Amino acid sequence: VPLQAYGGGFVQAGGSLRLSCAASGSIFSVNVMGWYLQAPGKERELVAHITSGGRTVYADSVKGRFTISRDNVHRSTIYLQMNSLKPEDTGRYFCKLISSTSRTWWGQGTQVTVSS
Repeated sequence: VPLQAYGGGFVQAGGSLRLSCAASGSIFSVNVMGWYLQAPGKERELVAHITSGGRTVYADSVKGRFTISRDNVHRSTIYLQMNSLKPEDTGRYFCKLISSTSRTWWGQGTQVTVSS
């Protein structure tokens, strides 16, 4: 099931961006969807995820600045509202979906660049 991520771009420190991720194809039961950041020269790390029940988890570095949410109609679409962006938020953001049968899909990623 392809995952399409949108919304990356170039922004100055203190600015905001909103990322979107939508799963296309067959409708199936989603367990967890989330966002991961791969900064230059670093491994991919969790930014935030949201469960089917609406429970959210955030990396300490983004708490209070980022908000993950899910579309009320299209349950396999999620958003990441990023406020007060910092240069260290720069990198490629990947969307991940885990189904109720524990299958995992990754999106192609969207680039976010924050200038100081």
